[in-house]
Amino acid sequence: MSDSNKENKSNMPKFKFSSYWIYGGIFLAIIAIQFFSSGDLASKSISKNKFDEILKDNDIKKIVVINKDVAQIYLTQEALKKEKHQKFTTSTFYRPGDAVYEYNFGDQRTFEQNVSEAKKEKKLIVDIDNKEKTSIFDAIIGFLPFIILIAIWLFFMKRMSGGGSGSGGGGQIFSIGKSKAKLFDKDTKVKTTFENVAGLEGAKEEVQEIVDFLKSPEKYTSLGGKIPKGALLVGPPGTGKTLLAKAVAGEAGVPFFSLSGSDFVEMFVGVGASRVRDLFKQAQQKSPSIIFIDEIDAIGRARGKNSMTGGNDERENTLNQLLTEMDGFGTDTNVIVLAATNRADVLDKALMRAGRFDRQIYVDLPDIRERQEIFEVHIKPLKLADDVNVEFLAQQTPGFSGADIANMCNEAALIAARHGKKAIHHQDFLDAVDRIVGGLEKKKKRITPKEKKVIAFHEAGHATVSWMLEHAAPLVKVTIVPRGQSLGAAWYLPAERLIVQTEQMLDEMCATLGGRAAEKIIFNKISTGALSDLEKVTKQARAMVTVYGLNDEVGNITYYDSSGNDAFVKPYSEETGKMIDREISKMIEIQYQRAIELLSNNKEKLTVLAELLLEKEVIFKDDLQKIFGKRPFEALDTEIKPEDEIDLPTEETSTES
Repeated sequence: MSDSNKENKSNMPKFKFSSYWIYGGIFLAIIAIQFFSSGDLASKSISKNKFDEILKDNDIKKIVVINKDVAQIYLTQEALKKEKHQKFTTSTFYRPGDAVYEYNFGDQRTFEQNVSEAKKEKKLIVDIDNKEKTSIFDAIIGFLPFIILIAIWLFFMKRMSGGGSGSGGGGQIFSIGKSKAKLFDKDTKVKTTFENVAGLEGAKEEVQEIVDFLKSPEKYTSLGGKIPKGALLVGPPGTGKTLLAKAVAGEAGVPFFSLSGSDFVEMFVGVGASRVRDLFKQAQQKSPSIIFIDEIDAIGRARGKNSMTGGNDERENTLNQLLTEMDGFGTDTNVIVLAATNRADVLDKALMRAGRFDRQIYVDLPDIRERQEIFEVHIKPLKLADDVNVEFLAQQTPGFSGADIANMCNEAALIAARHGKKAIHHQDFLDAVDRIVGGLEKKKKRITPKEKKVIAFHEAGHATVSWMLEHAAPLVKVTIVPRGQSLGAAWYLPAERLIVQTEQMLDEMCATLGGRAAEKIIFNKISTGALSDLEKVTKQARAMVTVYGLNDEVGNITYYDSSGNDAFVKPYSEETGKMIDREISKMIEIQYQRAIELLSNNKEKLTVLAELLLEKEVIFKDDLQKIFGKRPFEALDTEIKPEDEIDLPTEETSTES
């Protein structure tokens, strides 16, 4: 066989059997039986005159009245031989013994009376019989609504039960209570290992210990210890909780059941609890094993908090079953439960206690060293140019999670490909940061010259004040190119601090207000462009007064409740509330006047910087050094490893008059 024939044969659609074919075959068989078994096909309707003629000739053997309105005429053997009847008796559909003619007589009493009179007059021998006859199609049509409803119900039940997916033979109505967990064992190995997880050293160490428990439990049980029941991975989105679980599946070498918390949720009562029981039953049969429940807050929320639905809803029943399976009677099996959530504050206390989730592993956002390791992982498959500086990229991405860094690397590759480059350069990564944080660049956005001048002085004000203050973050670049919702932006490189002092927060507030202060000094007017700045400083001032206790008037008091129970109740009196509002306004106004004083003393340099920004649209740290000279606090900046922070005014500036 030639290659082309093989290829054509391989491309031919494969025969696939469907159960619906059986239903179709049965339906066609019913039609065929009805079609061929019916003697009506061979009969011929006749008029009253024709009937009277046949009756007069004494050709009728018997008459069968069907449903009191139609008479089927059966002929005698002598009549069947007559030529006038043979054109009907020799028909393809005629079978011996069937009725030859049909006569729709109308009124049955009149018909029977006429036949009786003819029998007396002509001395005929004719039998009349009455029958009730029902067509199979009439019966089907009568039950058709019920058949349709049953078919729709079966279809939706099949869809809701998983359509054939999931373990335990899901897909049929009787397996809806089976677990939907995916099983990973020696036949379906996971390729992710701890080598693929960059950073997260503390979390990896604790998770690695769980793997060791299952690989060599005698190492720990020989001293009288017990294997932990569960570990909860907690952290912001994108920090690598699910990735850690995949690494456990790849490293453990034991059966690994993976599913989401929403897989237990169903519209039918008792299904969630049934799936929990089935899940732990499967895990116990394959013990030692690991169960991983992603987004466990879907079923693990605290009970009794929702007064609208009562305390006995389906989610709480599922949670109760999970609590019993994790630590209840008859749970002495080597099954470890891993769970992940970014909402540990809403989980039920019974779920968090020792003996269920013995360990809480916090997966935090990566620091500068861990970000560099994450970059090293994600740039391996990329084709890089020689100018890429991974250490600088780690400094430029504070607050980025592992998922954000992966997205940034991919975005840099797309940007390089868009410009037709053969390799990804360092500038492509910087453009990717701008694209992710600031949004898409909008060079064609219509901005009047007056508005552009206001934006330039606004951003120049931010840059000037931050350059003059000791604790403000050093500048990286300033741009007035519209990006996303903002008309301009300033990129900073702040120090990575574990604690923040009062002076540092005040300097940051002053630098944030530098944009509005510059508008006031140059134009003697202010615009709406400082909305994001005002929002930022208001939040900072409120946190200083009500959360961190950094205000002398309010004192060493915090009104912050980490449990989140004060959402609808103010924890202070009306009089204290007025004092808090007064101190917040006073703090912001002092920093605003401080920014005005700084800019007034450096008005000429501010104007030069703004004119340069109008000319170039993007300026960098070197441009500021040429105008202001070397920053006096440069030595202090180099002592601390820098990290980037971005301040984006997100409101459009109004046209100055």
